[in-house]
Amino acid sequence: MVQLLGIFGFLAVLLRAAILCFQTLMVGGSIFLTTITSSDGLRPEELKRPAWKLIRWSAAGLAASHVFFLLTNSMILIYTADLAWGEALGANFAIAGMVAIVAALAIALWPRAWRESANLLVLVPCELALGATVVTSHSFSRMEDRGVLVGLTALHYLTTASWIGGLPYLLLAMKRVTEPGTRLRISQRFSRMAQVSVAVLFLAGFGMSLVYVGSWSALYGTSYGIMVGTKVVFFCCLVLVGAANYYIVKGAGTNSTTGTLSLIRFGEVEIGFGLAVILTAASLTSQPPGADLTEDRVTLHEIWVRYAPRMPRFTSPPLQDISPSGKEMRRKLVAAGVRVPAAFLPGQTFYHPDLPGDIAWSEYNHNWSGMIVFLMGILALLSRSRYFSWAKVWPLMFLGMAVFLFLRADPENWPLGPNGFWESFGEADVLQHRAAVLLIIVFAIFQYLVETNRLRSHAAALVFPGVCAIGGIVLLTHMHAITNIKEEMLIELSHTPLAICGIIAGWARWLELRLPTENKVRKYLAWVWPVCFIFVGLLLMDYHEA
Repeated sequence: MVQLLGIFGFLAVLLRAAILCFQTLMVGGSIFLTTITSSDGLRPEELKRPAWKLIRWSAAGLAASHVFFLLTNSMILIYTADLAWGEALGANFAIAGMVAIVAALAIALWPRAWRESANLLVLVPCELALGATVVTSHSFSRMEDRGVLVGLTALHYLTTASWIGGLPYLLLAMKRVTEPGTRLRISQRFSRMAQVSVAVLFLAGFGMSLVYVGSWSALYGTSYGIMVGTKVVFFCCLVLVGAANYYIVKGAGTNSTTGTLSLIRFGEVEIGFGLAVILTAASLTSQPPGADLTEDRVTLHEIWVRYAPRMPRFTSPPLQDISPSGKEMRRKLVAAGVRVPAAFLPGQTFYHPDLPGDIAWSEYNHNWSGMIVFLMGILALLSRSRYFSWAKVWPLMFLGMAVFLFLRADPENWPLGPNGFWESFGEADVLQHRAAVLLIIVFAIFQYLVETNRLRSHAAALVFPGVCAIGGIVLLTHMHAITNIKEEMLIELSHTPLAICGIIAGWARWLELRLPTENKVRKYLAWVWPVCFIFVGLLLMDYHEA
């Protein structure tokens, strides 16, 4: 239970993200089948079975996610507040969760006869599931303007589902529907619905941001504001990719093989950025609105002092200058009979401020990692030209970085520190760092084989963009167990651009690999992802903690 408490914040974000993802797919598919493909006699038989299969699996995933979310939150509440199970299950989040579970199971077990006729009744449990999510959002807990905020939040979820959630079903239609005219009508109808959804989504998001962020200082000075800014960046990427699909549909390009394939490939990336938006939204729900945090905001002067350009630190402090681990300090204090102050989060290890040696150690790690990534980006750029074919060995640089990070990212843990190998996985930071090391190793091996044509599988080539996108998402949800709000904010200000660059690099490479050779966009995408890595390297080399 203590280990569960230690990673509770990270687990809550992941479960909330799973709920939003499955809900978006379930509601989006239901809207797609009842509005896009059911009117004017447009009912392609070849689409019904795979579409309903995805809807039902999404509903089952939504029910399971709500069950885990309900159990986890109830156990945390019982453990920390000493409540009985009956009291915990009587909370608003528990009641809303149970309603959502029933609604999701109803769609997962939807009768076959109603599935065949695209019965509009399927929208009723969808509305219940959306309502349950709204009840657990920030809008429902506000005392002022609750009605307006609840309405905006509901519109936000609904339009996200109709647009992002409908995209997988559009791709299914492009792949399964064989009649060109039907395929064109489906894409045109969805395009019109997506345009309306984008406009409503933007207006609803803008309205909520005015209330929840409230000021420019909260936008860059609070975690909530940074996540809102991140969401805006991904939304712009979504609109850009969606515009490409709009021009394909507008030009009736789905009647040609190249146009249909391009639509599908851009749709895949649109889904990827949509998932990033949903994950960012999940992070927002775990943080208090920026407008409510009127104290301890980071100022522009503090940001400049921390991140003004300076020379990287390439000299490591000795290991003995590093402060002992929180667990070690806690054991010594308890053995000495000293009362240990309560942790900032339940289950978090004893907090102690960073010493100069700790700061120097962290800066050294980040700066050297930045140098490696920067050189990798330069080599990747060179490898795009036939004159520098030797530069295709650039992925091997990441093997060295993986070893470097494994040894130095968490000096208080094995093999350098007193905490054992398995014991260290109870810390959320360590768990995420070592997951990132595994991702780096997988990336290095596969990408080297792909770059040197030792592995010609298209699936293997997609490992690189997948690792980039997943690594960016992991970094986006990365947590630091510290109690200094400003320090946490400053670290987040440096990590968020890295995550954004990783996600953009991944999907740019994905498009480069997946688009038809006739599409002229491919040659420009080949330069996007190396530039993203160069930018990541520069950011890491300028990383400082003091």
